[in-house]
Amino acid sequence: MKAHLTLLAASLLLAACASPLPAPDSGIQPPPAWQSLHTPNARADNQQWWTQFGSTQLNRLIEQARLDSHDLAAAMARVRQAQASAVIAGAPLLPEITAGLNGNRQELLRGQGYSQLDVDRNNRTIDYYDAHLSATYELDFWGGKRAARDSALNTLQASRFDQATVELTLLSGVANSYTQALSLREQQRIAELNLANAHNVLQLVQTRYDAGSATALELSQQKSLVAAQQRRLPQVQQQAREALITLATLLGQPVQSIRIEDEPFDRLNWPSVDAGVPSELLRRRPDIAAAEARLAAAQADITVARAAMLPSVTLGLGLATGADIADQLLRNNVYNLSAGLAAPIFNNGRLKAERDRATARQEELLELYRAAIVNGFADVEKALNGIDGLDQQRQWQTEELHQAQTAFDIAQSRYRAGAEDLLTVLETQRTLYAAQDMNVQLRLARVQASVALYKALGGGWQVM
Repeated sequence: MKAHLTLLAASLLLAACASPLPAPDSGIQPPPAWQSLHTPNARADNQQWWTQFGSTQLNRLIEQARLDSHDLAAAMARVRQAQASAVIAGAPLLPEITAGLNGNRQELLRGQGYSQLDVDRNNRTIDYYDAHLSATYELDFWGGKRAARDSALNTLQASRFDQATVELTLLSGVANSYTQALSLREQQRIAELNLANAHNVLQLVQTRYDAGSATALELSQQKSLVAAQQRRLPQVQQQAREALITLATLLGQPVQSIRIEDEPFDRLNWPSVDAGVPSELLRRRPDIAAAEARLAAAQADITVARAAMLPSVTLGLGLATGADIADQLLRNNVYNLSAGLAAPIFNNGRLKAERDRATARQEELLELYRAAIVNGFADVEKALNGIDGLDQQRQWQTEELHQAQTAFDIAQSRYRAGAEDLLTVLETQRTLYAAQDMNVQLRLARVQASVALYKALGGGWQVM
């Protein structure tokens, strides 16, 4: 018994000292810097990035989404499943111990009995009590059990990173839907102002037409513009309601329970974000970390599959006691030691195929890991390029809007004085309305570009 226990302890020590698998290497060299220029005085901290937009209502919606989102709750449940799977996978690294206690009574109801019975006509009733304690352990000579545990732990890490990815996607979606809802409210306000402005011009044209100084064509043209602005209003209102429905879905609530207070769209800030260097992205994005963890799990699965092709040794230790009388149960003690060796001989190629499948799976996840890295670089480059382009567009669009407003005011004054025809007024109206709409769209795109950059950089996520 002492020799068996020594062998058991040595095997446990061998399993504990086994070296872990090396971290996966993607083989991809990050570029030294981003293609787009860095913004001066940019913020390097992206934790709680949503607070940088200066909207208390957005902060409240973000917190509500983190509490009530069904997608995020489902991701958290998947993490708990992975935690349980990791415990299950690690259990075989230690011996399994079981215990039992039995009480039996055998009684001959009629007849003389037969050879398989412990009772006969002279001793018609027998009581028997027994108790046992047993331990079994399969030696992990080839590291398969430890690799299975490592695979489960890496899968657990991947599920945690997946939860962080779901949360990051959810929060950026809330920010985008909220800012879109605000921009559509602003577009609705502009549409209402433009409709009132078009009505004012129509009254002017109607007065000139009644006086005989304007033609029926001019009157019809302005009425057509009024109708176009009237059509624009319900279109924007419809889009605003759809944005609220999308936001409510992200919050895990029906749209009837969502209340958005009036907040001026032009008060939203877009902070300057420091993208850092590309090499930092590998530890900042949870989806890249999840791909790396899955690749590590697949590498461990190959070890598991290879170990299954090799012989296995199982040790057993049992302690038992029995008696015919209950109070003498602990007086008759016996122990039993066992050792077993099993090796696969013929399985029609099943074990080899499982090893080949694990190898192919590892190759697949390696490519997915590389793709996640490249896509991460591309997401940041696109976001930086979008911010740079939108900043330049907005610089010139501000001038465009100013000149369009000036041109319309001049054309309207000259038409009222009879020094300009209506065609010029119509053209300046359309130009002004388009410039106003573009101003809101560019501002929305700029805000959402900052959200996209935060998301591309893994904003709000901390390495676990």
